[in-house]
Amino acid sequence: MEKKDLHVQDFKQALTSTIKSISETSDCNINFGKRIKKDDKNAYLPEINKLEKTQDYLKFRAQADSEALRLKYSNTEVFNTYKPKGDNANKLYEIAEKIRYEKIGSDKFIGIKKNLSEIYKKKEYKNNSIEDIFYNYFRSLLFETKDIKSSDSKIKKFKKNFTENIKKNSEVLKNNIKNQAKFNEIISKIISRMNIGEKEVYEDIADQKKEKESLKNQGEDENRSQLKDDQENKEVLDSNISNIEELSEQNNEEEQAFKEFESEDGSVRKRTKKFPSNNTRKYKVYTEEFDEVIRAEDLESEEELKRLRSSLDQQLIQLKTFVSKLANKLQRKLLAKQNRSWEFDLEEGILDTSKLTRIIIDPLNSLSFKKEKETEFKDTLVTILIDNSGSMRGKPISVAAVCADILARTLERCSVKVEVLGFTTKHWKGGSSREKWTNNNKPKFPGRLNDLRHIIYKSADIPWRQTKKNMGLMLKEGLLKENIDGEALRWTFNKMRKRKEERKILMVISDGAPVDDSTLSTNLSDYLENDLKKTVVAIEQLSPVELLAIGIGHDVTRYYKKAVKITDVQDLGDAMINQLTNLFSEKTFH
Repeated sequence: MEKKDLHVQDFKQALTSTIKSISETSDCNINFGKRIKKDDKNAYLPEINKLEKTQDYLKFRAQADSEALRLKYSNTEVFNTYKPKGDNANKLYEIAEKIRYEKIGSDKFIGIKKNLSEIYKKKEYKNNSIEDIFYNYFRSLLFETKDIKSSDSKIKKFKKNFTENIKKNSEVLKNNIKNQAKFNEIISKIISRMNIGEKEVYEDIADQKKEKESLKNQGEDENRSQLKDDQENKEVLDSNISNIEELSEQNNEEEQAFKEFESEDGSVRKRTKKFPSNNTRKYKVYTEEFDEVIRAEDLESEEELKRLRSSLDQQLIQLKTFVSKLANKLQRKLLAKQNRSWEFDLEEGILDTSKLTRIIIDPLNSLSFKKEKETEFKDTLVTILIDNSGSMRGKPISVAAVCADILARTLERCSVKVEVLGFTTKHWKGGSSREKWTNNNKPKFPGRLNDLRHIIYKSADIPWRQTKKNMGLMLKEGLLKENIDGEALRWTFNKMRKRKEERKILMVISDGAPVDDSTLSTNLSDYLENDLKKTVVAIEQLSPVELLAIGIGHDVTRYYKKAVKITDVQDLGDAMINQLTNLFSEKTFH
């Protein structure tokens, strides 16, 4: 055997020992050059043919470190459980998992961190493949390093797609980096949502514009024709974010059938199987046949809406003045964030014409460029969801209506899209749903047993002036009935997820717990309340939507993580505007 070959063999043996030592897996098989299916006992490294430069040693050592970390921190069974559909989606999913366990190892082992950072230092892309672009983008996100800059239009399109879908979820991914099951589940659903095609993502910019225009028209044309689509989606938040019942299993041990978790030593364990008890029954709906999603203008005539709007204005002249002052404060805050600022004396960007005189005076001077600084203010959607239950009758619903009205007008001036929605039921005591249940011999535990009514007072793409009259509908005698909050939140979330805005804020106005006599009389007493809690947790933890709530006379912090309570309904306008002002004042957006 030649001396060179002997040296290569010694190096292979050293790498093998290193992998077994770091991974603490003495019985694993290390394969050089032979492509194998990776699992918890088999590692793969490329064949080593030459070791001539320091860079050669670094490259193989970094690859060995990465494989060792995979064996130590990545469970193959968990990884395969959450694999998304599609070859390209699978490639990105595998890259994300690789970066996850490399990040854990880099934080724990200084030597590994150095080896990986040396080999993965890049100043430009090797190619424009989606894998290469995604790897550098996602690694820079988790390792909190600078991403590679590029003016290539294809790379920019990919990065835009990544930013729209991943960056908003970066905190929840980082928080779960040591919980492989949750991390894999979340990133798999994010990647699935990105619609990674088998060839390219967003082949043509024109297609993106067409899609955006289509969504805009969809928002402007919201009416009963949307009912079927909304009803099909309202029982779950979104397969791209989280399955509600899966999340409830993670948060309620009694109905946890199977869960994997990582212990402090990094090993993955399985929790034993448990069966749900009677008090954690899966949420269901007896029938959706009589539910409706309806625009406010379709519930009443034009004349009646104008009359109700006039009544609303007369009742709240004094409050309107006070809330308007607060709204101006919010408007100043938002407009200040939209001021443009520039970086000067750059080597690329937009030509800085103010510096051209230097070239005239001395032709040897180089051209000077400028570019606009990135601002924290983002393309934003604010959705206000108002409890239209009977307990809100009187001053609470009047104040909620006028506050939503003023906020919609204020935010519209600042180029923030606003939609105002309401939720109630069509009938007291179950309506047609209960009648159908009665005629069917009253089966036990029927689930939700009333006819939902979800109301669109203002759509995001319709100007405030065209929907002003709709707010008065909340004063309509007989409109306010029962409140089934969990399904209303899911309906709202599904409307929001279809939007393309980069930042999405959902503000809920409620006066207490969900109540529907028909449902609660035929199911467990906490049936609706448990569903609300599960839905709120799913939105707060696993979606990019920022959720906040204001409780009128009731403490809603037992449901919502970010919530305030007001004892006097007169304080609603102050609370709504201050909460939004605080959100827009935050330095970092989720």
